[in-house]
Amino acid sequence: MIEVDAIIIGGGIVGASAALFLSKAGRRVALLERDFCGSHSSGVNYGGVRRQGRPLSQLPLSQQAHEIWAQLPQLLGIDGEYQRSGHLKLARSFNDLRALQDYATSSQGFGLDLQILDQDQLRARFPWVGDVAVGASFCPDDGHANPRLVSPAFAQTARRHGAQIHEQCAVTQVDHDGQHFRVSTQTGLELRAPWLLNCAGAWAGALAAQFGEAVPMHAGHPAMLVTEPLPLVMNASTGVEGGGIYARQVTRGNCVLGGGQGFALDDARARPGQNAVLEILRQAVELYPFLEGAQAIRTWSGTEGYLPDRQPVIGHSGTQPGLLHGFGFAGAGFQIGPAVGQALTEIICSGAAKTSLDAFSITRFHSISVA
Repeated sequence: MIEVDAIIIGGGIVGASAALFLSKAGRRVALLERDFCGSHSSGVNYGGVRRQGRPLSQLPLSQQAHEIWAQLPQLLGIDGEYQRSGHLKLARSFNDLRALQDYATSSQGFGLDLQILDQDQLRARFPWVGDVAVGASFCPDDGHANPRLVSPAFAQTARRHGAQIHEQCAVTQVDHDGQHFRVSTQTGLELRAPWLLNCAGAWAGALAAQFGEAVPMHAGHPAMLVTEPLPLVMNASTGVEGGGIYARQVTRGNCVLGGGQGFALDDARARPGQNAVLEILRQAVELYPFLEGAQAIRTWSGTEGYLPDRQPVIGHSGTQPGLLHGFGFAGAGFQIGPAVGQALTEIICSGAAKTSLDAFSITRFHSISVA
């Protein structure tokens, strides 16, 4: 029996950052990941590191994450290809532009420093944007990073600080004996701890349900692709008001694009699907004309957890003391993930998170019957 202070289920960016911060605080930690750390949504997402466009309730936590991202080289020993390129949210109609203006007004005071650009200003600053855009909102300090580097690095750094990181270690049983959680794994490990962190991403609902907290979460499979290297043109990460596609260009010249939904092959694998890829390419040529004729060299997807209100579940269980949740980020967990790991650490070490988590309580679903 391995005795630790906290057991973390799930090695994505939330679970791995919690393992890192808990280890740095002197806690004994065991992280259990059924595949490899960062191999699911935390490692295969688009790589956007943005605050712009988030619900206002997320902005305090997102701002906390923004400060952590600024310290990435000191924290992890790598820069993760993190660039504060700015995030440009495009409007394809004047109604969309008004929505961006309204968001800029309502989000004042959160440190986003949003700049609303009309069509002429947009053309002057970002001439590579297509004429279909009538304006935009620009967040100068948002940006992007490489999730394939950053997410696993949190787990690797946690290990260097003493955390036990167990990969290819699927959990088979979780119980509570009145004082401690007891966790068994497929590899034969037996662990015991007073704290259990449910950071299992799209698969976290099953563990929550075991403790009487079923949530109406469903899986989504974002479609993504990357082009051949192209001349450097895009000097900001981009999105579109109302949804559609998102795109960024890395220093090697490749453009990473995403949008729409793919489909699941099984419980652990997904594909983007031909129709989703074609729709990304169609919209890309409208919004970013320089991409016309570019070759897509790879497509991929992943599995993310979506709740009806598109808000995550973060914080205490409403039924089981010692159980903490951190899941359901609806494709927007990469930027905010390190702050969630830090908040869960604060609960364990100090009794409460410094940033309010009330809006993300799982108790908001306690009255909902899940089929």
